[in-house]
Amino acid sequence: MKILYVRVSSLDQKTDRQRVNENDFKMVVEDRCSGSIPFFSRPGGLEIKKYCEQGILTSLSVLQIDRLGRDLLDILNTINYFNEKKITITFISQGLTTLNADGLSNPISKMVISMLGVVGEIERVQIKERQLEGIRIAKLKGSYTGRKIGSKESLLTFLSKEKNKKAFDYLKKGYKVGEVAKITDLHINTVSKIKKITNQ
Repeated sequence: MKILYVRVSSLDQKTDRQRVNENDFKMVVEDRCSGSIPFFSRPGGLEIKKYCEQGILTSLSVLQIDRLGRDLLDILNTINYFNEKKITITFISQGLTTLNADGLSNPISKMVISMLGVVGEIERVQIKERQLEGIRIAKLKGSYTGRKIGSKESLLTFLSKEKNKKAFDYLKKGYKVGEVAKITDLHINTVSKIKKITNQ
């Protein structure tokens, strides 16, 4: 079975660009989470792992390397997992495959993937730096105040947030607090609060 893996970082982002050739695949598996979350800690990653263990996955395709992840060590560990199972990962935009036709690891691809993985990590750091710089400038201008001191968010508003709703769903399914925090990209204290409020 050929699978196309799609990932975006936020719930409101579109996946159309990554799904251009989706009819060439038996299935499309989608994640909406940060690329810093380990591949097999994501719902989509866990689903793909299940197909691997069942022996029905023959190949995995991803538009580009940063869709697989933005942490080089996790990218390499993920590729190594698939290599050991003789399952090729194809990075469509870069025209790279992790295994040669003889089923052996492709050393050229490994080198290029490592370089592009580092670029992905740098981009993630730069995104965070830009966010912090934007907040700093907004504070200097007086246009950023954050939440007012002493203000309280109603439980309904808190639980209605998209990420918090997803966290609640995972908790209902029996996921642990730490696992839910990784999957949803929420702070572990936030997930613990959701668990406490909802008696999960």
